[in-house]
Order: sequence, then C-alpha cells, then structure tokens
Amino acid sequence: MTRKPAFWSRITEWFNNSRQLAAFPDRSVSHCKQRWGRINDQTCKFVGCYEAALKEQSSGMNDNDLMKTAHQIFLNDHGFKYGLEHAWRELRHDQKWSSFSAVKESEIKKRKKGDDCSQASATSQHQSYGEDSSVVRPPGVKAAKNAKGKRSAADKDDGNEVTEVVTMWEIKQHDLAMKDKLSKRKLLDMVCNSDY
Repeated sequence: MTRKPAFWSRITEWFNNSRQLAAFPDRSVSHCKQRWGRINDQTCKFVGCYEAALKEQSSGMNDNDLMKTAHQIFLNDHGFKYGLEHAWRELRHDQKWSSFSAVKESEIKKRKKGDDCSQASATSQHQSYGEDSSVVRPPGVKAAKNAKGKRSAADKDDGNEVTEVVTMWEIKQHDLAMKDKLSKRKLLDMVCNSDY
C-alpha cells in the first residue's frame, strides 16, 4: 500500500516531467494537493447540483438545459460560478460518482416511459437494476485487511491449489491496477492542462 507522501511525490514528479508542461515552472507537492483538493471539492458539490437538476428536469429539457439548471443551482447554493465543468465531464464516469448517477438516470428514464410510479413498482425497478448492475465497488479498507488475513490462514491449510488461485488473483489485480493507473494518468493530463 502506498503512503500519502509517496503518492503525491510521484504525482508531482510526473507533473513536473510532463512534456506538455515544460514551459511552466515546476510545482511542489502542496501545489498539486491543493489543486486536486479544489477540483474534488467543487466537483462533489456540482454533482449534487446536477442530481438536483435531474430531479427538476421537465418534459422538453435537453442536456444543455439540464447543465444550465445545474450551474444555476450551484451559483445559488455556493455564491460563485462553477468553472471546472471540463473536470466534471471527465470525473463523472469515475467509480465514485457513476454508480449513484446511473441509478438515478435509470429511474428517471423509466419514469419518462410512462410507467405507473407506485411504491411497489419503483422498489422492484430499483432492485432489478441493482441485480443487473455491472458496477462492482472495491472492498473497503477493513474488508480488504480481513480478506488478506483470512487468505494467509487459508494458504496454510489448503496448500498449492489455493496458492495458485491466489497467484492468479494477484496477477489479475495487478492488471486491473495498471489499467486504473493508465486511466488516472489520462485524467491527470486533462486536469493538469486546465487553467487554474
């Protein structure tokens, strides 16, 4: 597991070594952390405003109208304009926000089809969506630690078969981590290229 200082040091090093940013002065770790903190904070707030705009969406509203409504809600709630829409467009498909939005958007689409929105049908629709969902969240920190402890105890009991499965699982996890790292680099490129 990577510690925070090492993580932010790697990000700062990557940022400062980027060819696209060669003309700009080097940034420190605190600059990168502060920039991400600002993006994360404002984007989380905007996600809430976008969800509120989805709830208020009326017949005939297109995506542009929805965005205008979300921006207006953000301005009313926070007293300044949201200027990081490019970051939101990149981050909204991130696992942190995508599962919540996917449930809401599917419920809204089902409502628009003219279904009777009784309590029973809404509950069954939500449950069926949850079963069909391909979004699988990773385990939390405690669950991962517990699984690791149980895995080492199982290794002692079952021998080679378990070791082979665990090795294959670790290889798969490594592949997934590399894919995730590549997507985060793309995201970091997008964020780094945006104006402050």
